Amino acid sequence: MQLENILKKENQEKKSLREKLIDWSVRHTTGTKAKLWLGILSFSEASFFLVPPDVLLIAILVSNTQKWVYYASFATVFSVLGGLFGYLIGFLFFDFLGEPLIALYSLQDSVKIVAEQFNNSAFLTIFLSAFTPIPYKLFTISAGFFKINIFSFITASILGRGMRFFAVSFFMKKFGARATKYLFKYLDVFSVAVVVLIVLIYFLFR
Repeated sequence: MQLENILKKENQEKKSLREKLIDWSVRHTTGTKAKLWLGILSFSEASFFLVPPDVLLIAILVSNTQKWVYYASFATVFSVLGGLFGYLIGFLFFDFLGEPLIALYSLQDSVKIVAEQFNNSAFLTIFLSAFTPIPYKLFTISAGFFKINIFSFITASILGRGMRFFAVSFFMKKFGARATKYLFKYLDVFSVAVVVLIVLIYFLFR
């Protein structure tokens, strides 16, 4: 019995963060608070938190595929609002909140790279960060700090976040629960592949 308990404890400790997120999401997909948690994660991930809302969105849609447009829209709205909060942090409270958050995730060197990308194309940079696994919060805070045009920021965020959440939701609508393991495993790869395609099209036809 003791050996069994030790092995069980070791297996639990070896669970990856993604697996823990999946477990957490499954537990929070039922009941009235599922939508509340989706809103909280969508908002916080865009400005200061680490946990992506996609995992919870996928878990919710396992039994609610008929509402895929609603939940995709819901996640998009709260994520963009969270992005605006991140923009506000960078614009008004960078020294007090923005810089400590960037230090917390060890993204200090990345800010310099972000600044260079903003100089090349702020709109495209925000769009790509909103769609891909790149830490969106880094770009929302940096956008405020570098005073990127707010209307470009909002438009790019809506397009990027919207395309990401609607793609995930449509995939769930099309394939249902069978798609979950593939989305959980290959979502980041899929996002990067789509972005590479978009960038290629952009440079070929600009």
